[in-house]
Amino acid sequence: MSVDGDRRRGPERSRRLPREVRERQILDAAVRVFSEHGYHYASMDEISDVAGVSKPMIYAYLGAKEDLFTECIRREAIGLMEAISKGVRSELTPDMQLWHGLDAFFGYVDDHRESWLVLHRQATSAGGPFSRQLLEMRARAITLIDALLTKTASSEGMDSQARKGTEAHAAALVGACESLADWWLDHPDIPARVLATRAMNLVWMGFGDLMEGNVWTPTHPES
Repeated sequence: MSVDGDRRRGPERSRRLPREVRERQILDAAVRVFSEHGYHYASMDEISDVAGVSKPMIYAYLGAKEDLFTECIRREAIGLMEAISKGVRSELTPDMQLWHGLDAFFGYVDDHRESWLVLHRQATSAGGPFSRQLLEMRARAITLIDALLTKTASSEGMDSQARKGTEAHAAALVGACESLADWWLDHPDIPARVLATRAMNLVWMGFGDLMEGNVWTPTHPES
C-alpha cells in the first residue's frame, strides 16, 4: 500500500475501546472528511476508512450520515464556544475581556481549521437542520458579547438609547468575525493575533465613540 494510502486509512482497526474513545475517533475522521469534501460528497466508506472502523460500527455508534454530520457540528460548536468563554477573563477591564475573547476565537480557528470549515462553510451550504445548529451557536456567541457590552455601557454611563443597541452591536461583531475567519481560510499566511487585533479595532474604536456620546447620523441634502 502507498504512503498516501497508509495516511488515508487512519488508525488501525481495533475491537476493544471505550465507547467515548470510539465516538471521538469516528467524529475526528468525519470532521476531516466533511471538511475536505462537504456533506453531500463525503462518503461513509471514506469516513470508515479514515477512522479505522467498519461502517456498521459508525451506524451503531452515531447513526446515518445526516446524524453523523449533525453530531460533528454540535461537537465543534461546543468546542469553539468553550474556548471563547475560557478566553474572556472576568477580572479584566471590558476591552481586555473582549480582546481575549477575540484572540481565543481566532486562535481556535487557527488550530482547528477543519472544524471551522465544517461549522461555517459546510453547515451553511448543506442547509436544513444543519444550519439550525450554526444559528444556535451564533445566538450563544451574541448573548456572550451582548452581556459584555451591556456591562461596559452601564459602567461608562451611556444613555439608555445607546444601551439598547448592545445586542445589535454584538450581532454585528459576531457576523464580522465569522466573515473574517472565512476570508482567513483563503489567506492563511496572516497570524491569528493580527486578525484578532483587526477585529478589535473594528468594533472597539467605534464602540468607544459611542461611550463618549459621539454618534454618526446621516445628513440630508438641502431641498
